[in-house]
Amino acid sequence: MKKQDCWEAKKCGREPGGIKADEFGVCPAAEEQRADGIHSGTNAGRCCWVVAGTLCKGAVAQGAYTEKFGDCQKCDFYATVKQEEEPHFKIGLSILKEIRAKR
Repeated sequence: MKKQDCWEAKKCGREPGGIKADEFGVCPAAEEQRADGIHSGTNAGRCCWVVAGTLCKGAVAQGAYTEKFGDCQKCDFYATVKQEEEPHFKIGLSILKEIRAKR
């Protein structure tokens, strides 16, 4: 069974072709190709907490990983991914290093 990406689980509509993509833009997590495959996700769909500009709590979450991560740790989707991926769950900084290495 395919694991859900954040836009599927949260039903935010910011995936390519989504119902809110015109209004808010396509989510950067859906476009971050360097994160493809992390936690079996499409692009950054299963590590959205490392991407600035995601739609969280009905608003676009700006700022760097360190600025938004506190809220992300309280997110039900983050908790789901963490549980599904244990013991191989990657914390944010290790994901960021992996993404940066692909530049």
